[in-house]
Amino acid sequence: MAHVTYRIVEHDGGWAYQSGGTYSETFATHEAAKAAAVRAAREQKVPDENAAIEYETSDGRWVTESADGHDRPATDVED
Repeated sequence: MAHVTYRIVEHDGGWAYQSGGTYSETFATHEAAKAAAVRAAREQKVPDENAAIEYETSDGRWVTESADGHDRPATDVED
């Protein structure tokens, strides 16, 4: 199972949450950024429907796979 961690960090004159090198929008306060991170973490855990996904590989080959909508990551929020 995948694991996603949201970290609260100072960013662009305010606060944001960061995961995997990507930042959220900037919030005025640490508390607002943490509340948004908690919401995002909860949303990651919500199951969805199974779906077929299709993507192109770097060598130009198209791949079709089935995505299990119940295979959701574990999440946490760190200050």
